[in-house]
Amino acid sequence: MKVKVINRSKHALPNYETSASAGLDVRANLDEAVVLKPMERALIKTGLFLEIPEGYECQVRPRSGLAYKNGITVLNAPGTIDADYRGEVGVILINLSKEEFTIEDGERVAQLVFASFEQAEWIEADVLTDTERGEGGFGSTGRK
Repeated sequence: MKVKVINRSKHALPNYETSASAGLDVRANLDEAVVLKPMERALIKTGLFLEIPEGYECQVRPRSGLAYKNGITVLNAPGTIDADYRGEVGVILINLSKEEFTIEDGERVAQLVFASFEQAEWIEADVLTDTERGEGGFGSTGRK
């Protein structure tokens, strides 16, 4: 799959860190550092503008290292960038730790994963097919 990109950031294009990586690490494009206090959120711009092919989305996901080591995660994970969006890619980060965290220009703040999808077509019905699980949800399958 090929994706058109305009890079207005000060940084190189995101790349796959290993040959089997699913996500591309995306960097903050900041004029000055952003300090996130505990439970504070901020929209971090990337300087990237994408033209995603129809039938695909770009998911914005947290970086595991930031989440584990610092409690920083993507608030609406996974965020979705639709194929018809042409604005700048932004990442909504939240600080779930008890410490302030400073986001510096060029820091890898999230990862982008491209995925294909299908749009659903509703079929209105009065009855749904029975299953073993039925209406059980929210832990109904038990804990093992």
